[in-house]
Amino acid sequence: MSHIFDWLFAQYEGVPNHIVVLELISVVFALLSVVYSKRENILVFPTGIVGTGIAVYILWIYGLLGDMFINAYYFIMSIVGWYEWTRKVDEDHYIPVTLTTSKEKQWSVLLFIGTIVFVALVYSFTDRFNSWTAYTDIFTTAIFFVGMWLMAKKKLENWVYWIVGDVITVPLYLYKGLIFSAILYFVLTIIAVFGYLAWKKRLNKSPQTLLR
Repeated sequence: MSHIFDWLFAQYEGVPNHIVVLELISVVFALLSVVYSKRENILVFPTGIVGTGIAVYILWIYGLLGDMFINAYYFIMSIVGWYEWTRKVDEDHYIPVTLTTSKEKQWSVLLFIGTIVFVALVYSFTDRFNSWTAYTDIFTTAIFFVGMWLMAKKKLENWVYWIVGDVITVPLYLYKGLIFSAILYFVLTIIAVFGYLAWKKRLNKSPQTLLR
C-alpha cells in the first residue's frame, strides 16, 4: 500500500504546495456537485461554481486548454442551470427531469461540432498541438459541453455524456500527472451511472423541493 501512495505523491514532486491544495479543494467540490446532481438537489450549482472556478486556474497552469474552457463554461452554465431548475410548473412543483427532444438533439450535435472547431482553433493559435492529449482533450471537451448543457436543462441523457467523457478523461489525467483529478473522474464515472438510474426513476415527475 505504501508503494501506491509513494507513486501517487511522486507525481507532485516539484509542484507548488498551493497547486496541490487547490486541486484537492476543486476535487472535493466537484465530487459534491455531482452527488447533489444525482439527488436532483439545487446545491449542485453553488458547489459546482466553486469547483470549476478553481479548476480553470489549475488547468491553465497545466496547459489543458480544452478542459480550462469547459470549466469556465461550467461556471456560466451553473448560473443558467440554477435559474432553470428553480422555475416552477405550478405553485408547488419545479420543472421535472425530461427526455431530450428532437430539436434539442439537433442542438446537441451543433454544440458538439462547434466546440470541437472552437477548441481546435484555440490549440492551433497557441501552438499546443504537440501531443495526443490535445486531440483527446478537444474530444472530451465537446462531450462535456453537451453534457453540461443538457444537465442545466434537466435532461436525462446528460448522464450518458458524463459517463463517456469521464471514462476517457481518467487515462488523460493519469498521463498528465493529475492523479487526484484522475481518481475523481473514476469516482464520477460510477456516480454518473447511478445518477442516470436515479433520474430515470424520477422521469417526468415534478419535485416539490430541490433540497433533499
